[in-house]
Amino acid sequence: MTSPQHPIGSGFGAESTAADVIKGIDLAGRTAVVTGGHSGLGLETTRALRSAGATVVVPVRFPDRARDTLAGIDGVEIEQLDLMDPASIDAFADRFLATGRPLHILVNCAGIQNVPLTRDPRGYEAQFATNHLGHFQLTTRLWPALRRAGGARVVTVSAWAHHLSPVIFDDPNFERREYDGWLGYGQSKTANILFSVGLDRRGEADDIRGFSLHPGLIIGTNLSPWTTPEYLRTNDLVDEDGNRIIDPQSGRKTAEQGASTIVWCATAPQLDGMGGVYCENNEISPLLTSHDETVDVMTGRVETPVGVMSYAVDPQLADRLWDLSERLTGSTI
Repeated sequence: MTSPQHPIGSGFGAESTAADVIKGIDLAGRTAVVTGGHSGLGLETTRALRSAGATVVVPVRFPDRARDTLAGIDGVEIEQLDLMDPASIDAFADRFLATGRPLHILVNCAGIQNVPLTRDPRGYEAQFATNHLGHFQLTTRLWPALRRAGGARVVTVSAWAHHLSPVIFDDPNFERREYDGWLGYGQSKTANILFSVGLDRRGEADDIRGFSLHPGLIIGTNLSPWTTPEYLRTNDLVDEDGNRIIDPQSGRKTAEQGASTIVWCATAPQLDGMGGVYCENNEISPLLTSHDETVDVMTGRVETPVGVMSYAVDPQLADRLWDLSERLTGSTI
């Protein structure tokens, strides 16, 4: 089978912002859900979708905090949701489905990065549980609303860090291997991509299309409060004075630039009839077959050659992950 991982000439680039890619797009009458839509990349995504006329629902763990950051944006609904709590996910989905509204855009943006070993109440490793399983359960529970839209996109925010690890199916929750926060994060980001591949195959008949993406290296979000100043300086993410280094061509972006690929995946007419692809810099990424030997994938050293690893878009592995996710969450479409 020919891989769909081929650039299409979007006309946008690494320096483009969310405002650039949403320009001229009308989302009036459409509804979007953006997890983590109150901060960082999620906030800029919410802002862009709302600017085009969409009603945006932002489910968050702490609604009071979200009200403060979203106060200047009208047309946003704030709901409670904890991606580590299956009951909370079901409760949010039940509330949304009860409204009878179609869901045109679902952006799975919330996440955690390189955290100390933590487990959810089921015993699942926190990064796999939050970044993948929580969004898997949320998406499958919202499937009736996605189908009702008559054309929907599910955009899941992955990362270049998928290069750090495939999904270790024999031990996804670090029960029998030594825990490493970066490997756990990398595994969860590979899972995000495989999830989009599996979702697209299952949703294509109902015009529910799945996309995943790397937004870039964005400093100043809530993704990883454990990232040290030394790490940021060592990887040229901040200068000696602690100021962010912005260089879109090397992946070091502002939040507005990072959110652009999210918004592009969610709204670009160029992607109509397409899906199951991983994107970066507002473009479909090329397919890679091996690591660049100059990249040290075990240390988290920041080097970001463009491209997606073949194990992250393998349809057979996507089906294997889908089966595992159904088993771990008990949620199906």
